[in-house]
Amino acid sequence: MRHLISSIGVLAIALAPAMLAQDTRTVAEPTIPPACATLDAHLTTINDGTYNTLAPADESKLDTDRIQKAIDSCGKGKAVALRIHGSSNAFLSGPLELREGVTLVVDKGATLFETIDPAVMETAPGSCGVVGTGPGGCKPLISVNNVSGAGIMGDGVIDGRGGENILGKNVSPWDLGELALKQGGAQKVSRLIVCNHADNFTLYRITLRNSPNFHVSYRAGDGFTVWGVKIDTVHRIADSPHPLSRNTDGIDPSGGSKNITITHCYFREGDDNIAIKGGGPGELTQMTVSHNHFYWGHGMSIGSETNAGVSKLRVYDLSLDGTDSGIRIKSMGTRGGLVHDVVYDDICIRNSGRPLDITMAYASNGPVKGNSPPTFKDITLKNVRVSGGGKLLFDGYDHDHRAQITLDGVWLTDAANSDKPYAYTFDYADITYGPGGSNLQFPTPATDVTITGKPTEGKPDSCTEKFVPFPKD
Repeated sequence: MRHLISSIGVLAIALAPAMLAQDTRTVAEPTIPPACATLDAHLTTINDGTYNTLAPADESKLDTDRIQKAIDSCGKGKAVALRIHGSSNAFLSGPLELREGVTLVVDKGATLFETIDPAVMETAPGSCGVVGTGPGGCKPLISVNNVSGAGIMGDGVIDGRGGENILGKNVSPWDLGELALKQGGAQKVSRLIVCNHADNFTLYRITLRNSPNFHVSYRAGDGFTVWGVKIDTVHRIADSPHPLSRNTDGIDPSGGSKNITITHCYFREGDDNIAIKGGGPGELTQMTVSHNHFYWGHGMSIGSETNAGVSKLRVYDLSLDGTDSGIRIKSMGTRGGLVHDVVYDDICIRNSGRPLDITMAYASNGPVKGNSPPTFKDITLKNVRVSGGGKLLFDGYDHDHRAQITLDGVWLTDAANSDKPYAYTFDYADITYGPGGSNLQFPTPATDVTITGKPTEGKPDSCTEKFVPFPKD
């Protein structure tokens, strides 16, 4: 990795050769702005046996007004810093809004907690902390709307407390996700950070933890940098008391956005690690995902909304260790569109239930068939190594809407291991073996499939150094 000094004296890191990066900006490691105000913590965390949280007596001691007033009075290019003070290390807040050019910094050792009082977060009386239908719900903890140059930075933690019981109830936001799945309706809970028309927004070094719903949503913006961020959300395992953290996506860039870089990050949560949503108001394009590590979660995903299109995506130097899916492109006939010019390069996947999960017949959010069918073409998997078994899906929609995939160095590194078998779903697909080779040998039967080239032998690169532990705080 080479180092450059920009014309303004900021240390920049070249992320990759130009042919890999699709973000058209020159992306340098961010720097934390000088503080316009520094706020001392007044609360102290406790551990309730499961989470670091706040004492029940502190639930009414909101810092919302204090933090928001500091943000409102801060000038562009400056930051509001939250810091520990003696043994006090915590802040408690309801909804906050960032302003033009202002950064919120959570210093090392400090935690900004979201309130568990739904009345503080509701958009209408009784609309938050319930399973319901129709409009309304909860405000995000942090909104970034129609401003540019804002950011959230620091070595501290922002904790949404999604696994803790809602104030006055015996259910958590995550429990509501389970109830909505079983009973119908929608889980009316908050998202941690929501950005709309937020150009040149930056997340840097911050740890995001236990959001009630998506951790970060970014929509209709030009310029989004996520650098050195950790997303760390409890994931239920067998015989564990933790509720399932359903719908806790990590980073969700959505339609109308461009020039996005997510790099040097560590993500583990209860849904998609990254979910690229191509559902409008326009195409999502020019996105780079580099030098990242994913743990539990649903993998590196596109969809299921693709109706406005996704293009010019490059994903490289990524490890996925124990994710439910690995490389995942999903859509369906009711929300499909064109996904193209997508390259995955230098990817290591192990112990994933669906290490290669490319399907136009995704059904969780509605019927497979509809009047908006998807098309996936110009999708290249390059230098991808898979181990640990699982299902491999190359699953198109119909004869005219196909999964067109090039395998250019795609290797099952333990294919002979009968204890970890691989299974295929394979239809309405055009598969091309590229010059890098592959040992994927597609079985029959298959419906409306073309194959160009043949499987080959080869020696894939090692993944030994790719799989690293999730970093400690």
